[in-house]
This record gives sequence, C-alpha cells and structure tokens, in this order.
Amino acid sequence: MHMPLLTESDVQKFLLKRVSPEVTDVSPIEQQGEWALAYSFRDGDSERIVRFSKMDEDFRKDQFAKTFSSSRLPIPQVLDIGQAFGGFYAVSVKADGGPIDNLCPGEMLSVLPELLGLLDALRLVDVSRTTGYGTWTSDGNAPHTSWRKSLLDVSHDRQGERLSGWKRKLAASSVGNEVFCRAYEKLVALVAFCPEERHLIHADLLHFNLLIANSQISSVLDWGSAKYGDFLYELAWFSFWTPWFPSMAGIDFRREALRRFADNHIETPYFEERMRCYEIHIGLDSLAYSSFRENWEFAREVSKYMVDFLQLE
Repeated sequence: MHMPLLTESDVQKFLLKRVSPEVTDVSPIEQQGEWALAYSFRDGDSERIVRFSKMDEDFRKDQFAKTFSSSRLPIPQVLDIGQAFGGFYAVSVKADGGPIDNLCPGEMLSVLPELLGLLDALRLVDVSRTTGYGTWTSDGNAPHTSWRKSLLDVSHDRQGERLSGWKRKLAASSVGNEVFCRAYEKLVALVAFCPEERHLIHADLLHFNLLIANSQISSVLDWGSAKYGDFLYELAWFSFWTPWFPSMAGIDFRREALRRFADNHIETPYFEERMRCYEIHIGLDSLAYSSFRENWEFAREVSKYMVDFLQLE
C-alpha cells in the first residue's frame, strides 16, 4: 500500500515532464505522511507540494475538502491529480507555516484561541449538500445512516479495506485483543449518549496536518480521515493525544472548550459521556491502525493509556 522511496532526481524528472518545464528546487518534506510521499518544489515563482501514493482517494478527498474552505478554515487547493510511478500523484499549493506539533508549550497556549476558533469553524460548515455519517469518501458522502452506527463500526475488519487484516494481527500479537474488547464494550455502553448531529470533522488535527504562521492557523491539510458526526469528536482528538505532545502539557482542553461553549450559548448535554466515548473510539481506531502496521510498541502505549487514563476496569 506504500509507495517505493523516490529520489529527488526521480521526482524532478517526473515533474519536468508532467507538470512544468520550470520546476526547480525539489526537496522531500521533513514530516512525511503515513500513506504518501511528499516533496516541495518551485514552479517558476510559485511554491508547490507534490505527493505520491498508491491510492488517489485521499488526494480526491483533499480536493473535495477545498469546497469547505474559508478564511477561518484555510484549505490548500489541489491543482492536479494523475498517475505516476505505479500509483498516483497530486500537486497542491504550498501553504505557509509550520506544524502545530512543533510548537513549544508557550506557543501552543498562545494559539489556543485560534485552535478553538478552528473547531468552531468546522462545526459551522454547511454540509447539507452531502449525505451520511462517519468517514466520507471522495464524492463527499459517507456510508453510514447514523453517527452511532459509524462509531460502532470501528470493530469491523473487512477484506479489501485499507487496514484489512488488522484484527487477526492484533489477536495474534504480544499485545493481544483484551484491551480492545474491553474498550469496545465501554464504547457500546456510551454510544447511546451521542447525538445524531452532523458536522464536519477533520479527525486528524495533529501529526503535521495543521500549520501555524504568525501565531495563526494558515492551513488544514490531509482530509483522509475526515468524517461527519458530533463536533465534540474533534475536541476529544486533542484531549486523547495530549500525553504524546509535550507542547500541550497543562492545557485542559475540556475546560477551555466548555468556557467557550458557555460564552457562545452552545449546549452540550452529556458532555463527559460523549467525550469519553470519542476518546475510546480514537484509541480503538489507533489500535487497529497500529496492528495493521505491526507497530506493537505504540499499540502497547495506547493500550496502557486506555486502561489507566480511560479507566477500563
């Protein structure tokens, strides 16, 4: 499912032939994605990004996501998608700034209002022209008839899907599936508290997908995991991953968000139950992905965190 490593020379030759005779300064992006290889380059006076992947689904999701873009939700334009090196390529406008992951604690605290503003912008996006719940596809529509059904689907391992085989690998591993099964039971018990709301959810606003420039959000990248559902899922993303990011130490995302909700008269019934449900779902999804990649060290970290912090007695 992953592209073979490409040299800068390989990429430059391809771009000169397929994109522009003015291509220069090809360089690999320091933080590579999980499913694609990325390189920056210049096309005359313009700065661009090219990505290569075995699949074009995520590229086309990025292309569709641009229709949701606004000044409060900046999404770079995908200029071209095509075939390359036995897979696919996508050329995008290069956004300014660096990833939120690299901020120091003081910097993270200073951009917290911007981050909460971004969550507001996502919540307010008009998604009425699309259908379904859960992870949406490149046409902007999602497969599930309810948000709750999409959450419960995290336990399924279907042949032919991107992470196919993860369940067998987890059960056979040294990590085992005991924590997964216990966590899933908790998810089933909590899902009844989750409203059938339908908002735009990026579902991966870390891992180098959110860029900051001049203390402001400059770009939201990589919409491959995007969903439709309860807007609190986005907040749970930050509360779940806080221990892995020293820059977020000391930030109580729950408290800060609740204060903002109160100021804006946004009601969030069953707030704690919903947040716990989504944190468990994020952990389960991470275990599935780690198992697919056979990253057992990280799977153990996530399992321990779920037992300790999420209190999976």
